[in-house]
Amino acid sequence: MLGVPHRNRVGLVALGLVTSCSGSSEPLAAPAPADSIPVVDAPAEPLLVEVAERVGLDFVHDRGATGKKYFPETMGGGGGFLDYDGDGHLDVYLVQGGPLEPSGGEPLPNRLYRNRGDGTFEDVTEGSGAGDTGYGMGCAFGDVDGDGWVDVYVTNFGRNTLLRNRGGTFEDVTAVAGVGDTGWGASCAFADYDADGDLDLYVVNYLDFTLATHRFCKEKGHHVYCHPDAYDGVPDVLYRNEGDGRFVDVTREAGVYVGGRGEAKGLGCVWFDHDRDGWLDLYVSNDSTRNFLFRNRGDGSFEEIGIPAGVAYNEWGQTEAGMGVAVGDVDGNGFDDLLITHLDMETNTLYRNAGPGGFEDRTKASGVGSASVRWVGFGVGFLDFDHDGDLDAYVANGHIIDNIADIYPGSTYEQRDQLLENVGGGRLADVSERAGPWFAELRAGRGTAFGDYDEDGDLDVLVMNCGGPVALLRNEVGQDRDWLALSLQTATGQAAYGARVELKAGGVTLHRSCLGASSYLAQGDPRVHFGLQGLGEIESAVVHWPGGEAQELDVSTLRRRTVVHVRQR
Repeated sequence: MLGVPHRNRVGLVALGLVTSCSGSSEPLAAPAPADSIPVVDAPAEPLLVEVAERVGLDFVHDRGATGKKYFPETMGGGGGFLDYDGDGHLDVYLVQGGPLEPSGGEPLPNRLYRNRGDGTFEDVTEGSGAGDTGYGMGCAFGDVDGDGWVDVYVTNFGRNTLLRNRGGTFEDVTAVAGVGDTGWGASCAFADYDADGDLDLYVVNYLDFTLATHRFCKEKGHHVYCHPDAYDGVPDVLYRNEGDGRFVDVTREAGVYVGGRGEAKGLGCVWFDHDRDGWLDLYVSNDSTRNFLFRNRGDGSFEEIGIPAGVAYNEWGQTEAGMGVAVGDVDGNGFDDLLITHLDMETNTLYRNAGPGGFEDRTKASGVGSASVRWVGFGVGFLDFDHDGDLDAYVANGHIIDNIADIYPGSTYEQRDQLLENVGGGRLADVSERAGPWFAELRAGRGTAFGDYDEDGDLDVLVMNCGGPVALLRNEVGQDRDWLALSLQTATGQAAYGARVELKAGGVTLHRSCLGASSYLAQGDPRVHFGLQGLGEIESAVVHWPGGEAQELDVSTLRRRTVVHVRQR
């Protein structure tokens, strides 16, 4: 079907949210809360406070809307946290859209904001070399050449760009590096998948769409953005880092090439060790086609196991509009779970990792289904926002179709974001209405990243909004609560993307992973954060490095309310 994405009514019936399977397009009733999810008392003060403009983040995303409903206009943009100048403070990089047609005006640059160290930012784009002017989508950060400076990769609708950090300024080295894919890039992520000491790169491609192949789609008499079924998919790309400034496309030889019209319409991706065998696996969320889970065999090749692992489809055997991806151990069993964002009337999906045997769809039992059915989710991530030791979740919402209200009365293009609190047993409760005024604001939320920008110990949230101003949500919860952050580096000094930490405190075992890019078009701070409020003394901490080595840490060095730097032996 072209136009408005399909409604997943079978899944809604199972959730108890729809009483008819007639297939009619009447507006659905607002979902009732799941009985198993308790009501959370209202806090005395807001949990998250929006501060972007007051701290100097004056970025406004331009989606370049022409009225012609070009598909890329509604999908961006991304960004995230990085320490580009090595001063220990988290800076902000934001990906810009701009005009799509050559006659639409001058291209617009991405923006780089330097953290002054006092909780405010200054725009340092001019003269930095960081202002790529492609029609931007997402980004990822990593030290690809091992020189101690974080580099930036940007995906575009068009040629992607690699910006090498020369010590605080950037140089476009795309051509030399060989990573200038010219498809429609979406999310991307660095990781050392072959454990050879340097960062490799995976780039997700979305649709085989160009301005010349643009289609006119209608729904109920209204001109709308087409459904992705209107276009072929485009295979993603895996680049292996050769260690000399060059990358090689190893997509086919590594076993991650999936082609065909009905597959590979990717939007989100994340590297993580799903089976805890020491090798980084790769998950890709695809839009209205099956998702991929590539299991790392440990010899430089992968096996696609999405279907047998239980993460290719939802529990009803249906594809969904896979967009953002979050990874984290929600239920405390030691294995990382997956939370995938989707369209309204589909629900977001929580896949519980049951161990090496695979995943199980816990969307209904967790409360994620009833909390998400009304919204279109994009950016997503797990964070312990209240420092109580378990992982909560944040979801940025916003519809794809900007005139959706004309087609489905009651639906809106701009939507409110959501904060979901972990209430135990792998269950998440929507506490948005009690989390502060920001959650009454309506935006078209897209890329979302997490990091402690003001260095007060709790995780803040950066939200990129399509066609609107960026939002920075300062966490007001955890300043007086116990926490610990670990900055994990490999033996060569790079961020140890994919490393896992097992920490025991007060008889409770917590598991956290060092993530590179995830969410949607975004990357957060890779430091591993533990909330420790109410837990006893730290009893042990073990880092499981990519490649399988385990390193036990001296607990006497793990003082609360500090960032501890750990380097692989």
